[in-house]
Amino acid sequence: MNAPHPAVDVLTPKAMVVLRDRPVVAFNQWLADALRVCGESGRGLQIVTPVTSRLSLPLKLVLTGPGSLWVISDGGGYYDGLTGRPLRWDGAAFSPVPEARDYAPGYTTRSSEPIGAQLTLTFRVRHGAGELLGGAVGHLCHSFTGHPPLGWGTAEPAANLWNLDEMNGLFRQRSPRATWLAVIGPAAEAGPGAGMGDNGAPPVGQRRTMVGTLLLSSSQGGVEEAGTLVFGFSAADPPPVSTLSTLVGSVAAEHRLASLFAQLSPGRADLTTEPRWMGAPAPIGMAVGAETGVGSVPSDVPGRPIGDPRSPAMWFDLGDGRSAEGWRRYEQLMRHLRAPA
Repeated sequence: MNAPHPAVDVLTPKAMVVLRDRPVVAFNQWLADALRVCGESGRGLQIVTPVTSRLSLPLKLVLTGPGSLWVISDGGGYYDGLTGRPLRWDGAAFSPVPEARDYAPGYTTRSSEPIGAQLTLTFRVRHGAGELLGGAVGHLCHSFTGHPPLGWGTAEPAANLWNLDEMNGLFRQRSPRATWLAVIGPAAEAGPGAGMGDNGAPPVGQRRTMVGTLLLSSSQGGVEEAGTLVFGFSAADPPPVSTLSTLVGSVAAEHRLASLFAQLSPGRADLTTEPRWMGAPAPIGMAVGAETGVGSVPSDVPGRPIGDPRSPAMWFDLGDGRSAEGWRRYEQLMRHLRAPA
């Protein structure tokens, strides 16, 4: 079947296949349109690259739908660049090799580039009707980089300079439909005014990046802002794990934070993703807003109030971002939060 869009090289009833051979594959407007069509038609978006390519963070975050894959072409075979599963072309789509019992060899090859750390914050903020959206993103970005966000857009590159009025105008124009946005932070070295690292901002001379996505959607009586922000740290600039609850508390004090989950994973400081194993993520902590409610604090997961003392959120320590033991505490906490009141 002929491809209906310039971004698509092969179209079948099951998949849209896009071939890309470039150092970094970004979620540009063509791919954004292709993903939308995939959602409407029930197809998976499958992006095929050589093993030398990397994915931008927004593209990695959106390749989550059924049948959507990052397909690595490596030495005559194929594998999933995000999981290492060997793949095959079955005539209609790339799919896992049923008899495969191990990772593809290319996935287990060590990176030749320096590996730092990536701090991922997944959060939800609730807003009343007519309230300005995006403030929590600016607050978090400034806390960890010493600067406000640089730009936003409906695809990459995020070509619009950071401006909350313009961003909110787009949401109102599209409402009641949800609005998906890519956001980027500064990628410059911290200067003398950015702090010395004791408050979360980078030490002088260190470089941090921030990239994320936002989904703005109307909810009963207001708007929900669901975001994922990822901050890149070099090996010489460790993430501020010990002060994270304080930084999140400052956000909770100014915004109606429903929840925030923080985890740490090994990865490139520039926040692009290589098609190989870098290491497992591990939790740091989770904040639960006052409106969400936690009832009694679970005895096996330490918790303490943060934010506005009149209506505090609760912060639960889950781990140091490196130990897999944190996932056990995370599961305990989630069981507690889901339990009937």
